[in-house]
Amino acid sequence: MTRDLPDLAAMERFGGAIAERLRPGDVVALSGGLGAGKTTLARAIIAALGHQGEVPSPSFAIIESYESPMLRLPLVHADFYRLDDPAEVEELGLDDYRHGAAMLAEWPEHAGGFAHEPACLSIRLEHGGEGRIAIVEPGVDWLDRCP
Repeated sequence: MTRDLPDLAAMERFGGAIAERLRPGDVVALSGGLGAGKTTLARAIIAALGHQGEVPSPSFAIIESYESPMLRLPLVHADFYRLDDPAEVEELGLDDYRHGAAMLAEWPEHAGGFAHEPACLSIRLEHGGEGRIAIVEPGVDWLDRCP
């Protein structure tokens, strides 16, 4: 299914809808080219979960963690762009970060992907006119709550 995101307000509404449905153990896998809006959507989700203030891009740190009560639920925001090999995910200790938390994963293909997980909501962002188009593929656990 696709979602038309013509402007920043639409991106924020879409992020809010995802945040409302997000549960511990979920993965929101955000893919698309450079400048497609992955970090913008991640920031909208994090803000809708209750974070106030700036949300740094995890491009250099690779992983940023957010805990409750700062957010409605614990969250890991990961940007795997700099990984050269999916095996590097183990070196990062990603499983430890993910325990009891939801995860926003930018560039999931660099980490070996997450679409095989039932709790994965895969979103590919593409340029569409002045805005973006989101191509959404819900895992089994998202079928009844897909935004």
